[in-house]
Amino acid sequence: MTKIWTLQVSGTPYEIGYQHGQAFAPEIIALTEERMQLSRDLFWTGGRSVTHADVVAAGEACLAYHRAFSPSLMEEIQGLADATGLGVNELVIMNGFTDFVDVMANPAVFPMQPGYPAVGDGDGDGGGCTAFVVDASATQDGRAYVGQTWDMHTTATPHVMMLSVQPADGPALMTFTITGCVGMIGMNEHGVAVGINNVLGKDGRPGVHWPFVIRRMLAESTVEGARTVLANAHLSGAHNYVLMGPDAGGALVGYNIEATATQQRTDRVAAISVHTNHCVIPELTAFERPRKAYSLASTCARLEQGNALLAAQQGRITVDTLFELTRYHADDGPSICAHAVPGYDVESSGACIMSPSTRELWAVWGNPCRNEYEQFVVSGQQAVAS
Repeated sequence: MTKIWTLQVSGTPYEIGYQHGQAFAPEIIALTEERMQLSRDLFWTGGRSVTHADVVAAGEACLAYHRAFSPSLMEEIQGLADATGLGVNELVIMNGFTDFVDVMANPAVFPMQPGYPAVGDGDGDGGGCTAFVVDASATQDGRAYVGQTWDMHTTATPHVMMLSVQPADGPALMTFTITGCVGMIGMNEHGVAVGINNVLGKDGRPGVHWPFVIRRMLAESTVEGARTVLANAHLSGAHNYVLMGPDAGGALVGYNIEATATQQRTDRVAAISVHTNHCVIPELTAFERPRKAYSLASTCARLEQGNALLAAQQGRITVDTLFELTRYHADDGPSICAHAVPGYDVESSGACIMSPSTRELWAVWGNPCRNEYEQFVVSGQQAVAS
C-alpha cells in the first residue's frame, strides 16, 4: 500500500505557503515546469498552437483577478514562490491548469498568429473525474457524503497529497491536492465540503482559477456562504462543483453547480447526484468545447455507471459503497476507476470522500483499485490523520 503524503501547515497566509514550499520544493518545481509545457500542448489546448510567450501573457492577464479575489491566497502563493524560487505567475498557472487551458483554447482571447504551427484536430481534453453528492436520505447510516475520483495526466499522480491547514485567521481545513496547489477537494471545520470535475469550456477568459475559488469557499461557515463565493467569482474556465454543508439553521444541504467561465446553473440534491466531465444542463452545452472520442466515451460511460451503482443502493449507501464506486471497473471500455490507455494518458490519480456531519475525510493515493483509503478528521485545532 502506498500511503498518501500528508503535510500540516499553519500561521499567516505567507507562512502557510512558505511551509508548503519548503516541504516539497523539488516536486513543486518539477510539476510547475511540466504544466507550463502542457499549457501549450495540443492535447490540452483543443488543438490550438500557442507559444510559451502566449502562456506567460495569459497567466499575467489573470493575476489581477486573483489579487482582487483573494489577497490572502496570493500571499500564500508568494510564500510558495519564495520557498521554491518559482515565479508567482508560473505557480498560479500550475494551480489552475485545467481552467487555464480553457483560456488558452479560446481564440477570442488568443487569435491565431501568422506563422504558427498547424492547428490540431480541434478536440480538447481536460482529464476526467467522477463526482457525487449523496443526501442523508439515501444512506443506510443517515450521514450525507460528497466525494470524487480525481483523474489527471499520469505524471500528476506522484504529486497527490493531503494538506492540513490551520490559518491564523479562519477555519481549519483539509484538502486533497497536489504539491504546490493551494487546494482542490476539501472540507473545513464547519462541515463545508467542496469537490470538482473538469468541463471543457469554450468561453475561457482571464479570471480566477478554480483552486482559489475552492479555498475561498472553504473559508465560509455555511453552504450558502460558499455558494455566494462561487456565484460572485469572475471565473477563468469551466468546472462542475459538488458542494455540501450546513445551512443557516445547521441542516446539511447538497448542491451540484455546473459552471463555465460565464455561465452557472445550480441544482439542489434531493437524494443522489453524479457528475462526470460534460455538461448535462442543456443551456450550458453551448458553452462546451468538443472532446476527444475516448474522452467523450469515458465521461458518458462513467456517468451512466455512477448513476446505476448508486441508484441500485439507494437507502443502503455507506462510505464502503462509495469506496467501491471509486474502484468500479466495467467489463470492457472506460470505467470510473480510470487507467491510462495508448493515446490517452489520463488516470485516476486518487480519490477523496467526505462526511460533513462527522468532519471525516477518506483519501486514497493513485488508482483506488490498487490502494486502501486512509481516514482523516478535521477539527478546530488541526486536521489530522486518525
